[in-house]
Amino acid sequence: MAIPVGQPAPELEFVFTLYSDELKPVRLADFRGKKNVLLLFFPAAFTGVCSTELDQVNNELDIYENLDTQVLAISTDAPFTLAEFKKAHGFRFPLLSDHDAEVSKLYGTKYNRDFTHMKLDRISKRAAFVIDKEGIVRYAEILDDPTQLPNFDAIKQTLTEIAQPA
Repeated sequence: MAIPVGQPAPELEFVFTLYSDELKPVRLADFRGKKNVLLLFFPAAFTGVCSTELDQVNNELDIYENLDTQVLAISTDAPFTLAEFKKAHGFRFPLLSDHDAEVSKLYGTKYNRDFTHMKLDRISKRAAFVIDKEGIVRYAEILDDPTQLPNFDAIKQTLTEIAQPA
């Protein structure tokens, strides 16, 4: 089940610590009170749509940074695979390994079915979550079709609204 908009995001520091492509621990709580977070779950490194998605975010990273947002991309790939993927594409944001798909399950993004003849139930669906500085989910999108990209215009609009003083 997906995390509803308006609800607190699961605090990764209390449940999970994910490791980056640099083998550094990363917790959602590391950014609380400091930055908004754009969590991007993606199915697999070195695949066409995932490369396109993260290349697009990387090319627009200044926009996200100007909206006081830390981008974190999460897949079930091993940190070593993510390091090579990051190096090959020149990504300027952390790629996090959810190798056992436990965080994907927590966010409601884990596939619960098989595809073709392959068992892929530890793979994450493509998804995007915007979490504000207080830890509240402000945008949530989970895509059942892995060939589709998140609605980046809606994501940037949400981040712009968060940045506006009340």
